[in-house]
Amino acid sequence: MILISNDDSIYSKGIKALVELAKKFDKKIVVVAPDKPQSAKSHSITLGSTLTYRKTDLFGADVEAFECSGSPADSVKLALNYLLNQKPDLLLSGINHGANSSVNLIYSGTVAAAVEGAMHNIPSLAFSVDSHDPDASFDAAVFFAEKIIKKIIDSKESNLCLNVNVPNIPLQDIIGTMACKQTIGAWFEDFELNENSTPDNPLLNLKGKYVNFEPNRTDTDIWALENNFVSIVPIKLDWTNYEDLNKIKNWKF
Repeated sequence: MILISNDDSIYSKGIKALVELAKKFDKKIVVVAPDKPQSAKSHSITLGSTLTYRKTDLFGADVEAFECSGSPADSVKLALNYLLNQKPDLLLSGINHGANSSVNLIYSGTVAAAVEGAMHNIPSLAFSVDSHDPDASFDAAVFFAEKIIKKIIDSKESNLCLNVNVPNIPLQDIIGTMACKQTIGAWFEDFELNENSTPDNPLLNLKGKYVNFEPNRTDTDIWALENNFVSIVPIKLDWTNYEDLNKIKNWKF
């Protein structure tokens, strides 16, 4: 079984492309995804309020699909702990509009859906295209996603979680794939008053500029995308900084 989710909503172009690709693998397909866009929701889950879902035939009679009122992580939790009667062989998330490279993966609902699958020892893949254009082409993403999915299935790895980003260029211009590290960088942000703001009701819009702290490294996901490679970054669930752990072990309080 292949479980599919995303953060752009079950109605997005990217998830439809991913479902069509998944049909090639001769496995049952189940889609559980948000009923509305949930970008930058990260790994948020619904607490203190009710979660709802509804079955849909959006992808045809051969695909079991549900739209969920919550986040991407909610959608995967709902699938694994309530809707499904067996553990999926694979979890696919995306295809996202906009790259989830560098620090963006921390904010990404697309990546969070994959991470939620990895928590259950399900090989999980998050796919994104470096374009926010609603009509962006997913041809290159589908081409490389098929190759990566086949490799995962053949390898029989049970705990891989991969964050895959595809440059927004024609397929023939992509050099290939590149296994690499997440770029260290940050968004430097500011809030601007919306034109409809009033002194009693300030309305703020978040603006920001991304800064790459490793511009000279050639083994990062940002470098890969800028140089026409598909970046593949393996993600681990253990966030422990072991170098710093050794530093603080002898601290006395």
